[in-house]
Amino acid sequence: MATEIEFGAQSDTGCVRENNEDSYRVAPEMSLFVLSDGMGGLESGEVASRITVDTVLEHCREAEANPSLPFAGENIQGICGASNRLASAIRLANEVVYRAAQQGAGQRGMGATVVAVRFADERMSVAHVGDSRIYRLRGGELEQLTQDHSFVAEQVRRGKMTAEEAGSSTMQNVLVRALGIDAAVEVDVSEELVIEGDTILLCSDGLTRELSDAQIAAVLGECANAQEAAGRLVDLAKQAGGGDNVTVIVLRHAAKPVGAFARIGKWFKNSA
Repeated sequence: MATEIEFGAQSDTGCVRENNEDSYRVAPEMSLFVLSDGMGGLESGEVASRITVDTVLEHCREAEANPSLPFAGENIQGICGASNRLASAIRLANEVVYRAAQQGAGQRGMGATVVAVRFADERMSVAHVGDSRIYRLRGGELEQLTQDHSFVAEQVRRGKMTAEEAGSSTMQNVLVRALGIDAAVEVDVSEELVIEGDTILLCSDGLTRELSDAQIAAVLGECANAQEAAGRLVDLAKQAGGGDNVTVIVLRHAAKPVGAFARIGKWFKNSA
């Protein structure tokens, strides 16, 4: 069965910061959705995140027009071409952010996180660097599909810190991997089967610092459509303190009728 993606997105400066260093892009014609949280202070974070999302989209668009477009970096074994193309786009974004920082387009040390998903038939490519996150709500259960590339998350994974200690640590902002810091970066990529009714959330840490997984799951489950869910999540994060920029993309995977069902729907639409 063919599929379609309902999406909603919203970004807000929050209640404390003066500028918004988050960026996002939606390209439903390619089933591609990208979010980035910039860092570096002043306008540098804005520059880094904007370069990131624009580069990812541009590279994927060029590859659509020219499938033989060279990949940036080595292909990852065991994943499909679409997933490798997404990883290639993120590696290229890293190179562009890194060069921009070195050449004075922003501050040295400016960087960005990135999360991106791309759908193809019943599969979803998931790629990320940093501590922005991707979640999936399925059957009322919320699952984080990414692992934070942060100091505290690594400490938790190694058993040296509890999740509660990590949540209150002053080291939460310390990333161990981000775009633009080094000339090359390792991109985490996975592939997920997608089923009818799945809801996917891409978000910056401005959301997850303010809301619990249970709160996020409740909003995603209760809201009638993706845009309503996106707006509600941002509003709740601000009500909880809004200590950082907050950006979300909500995606809902719905079945799209084909064959006889599509013809019946088209007949009713044309006869209305």
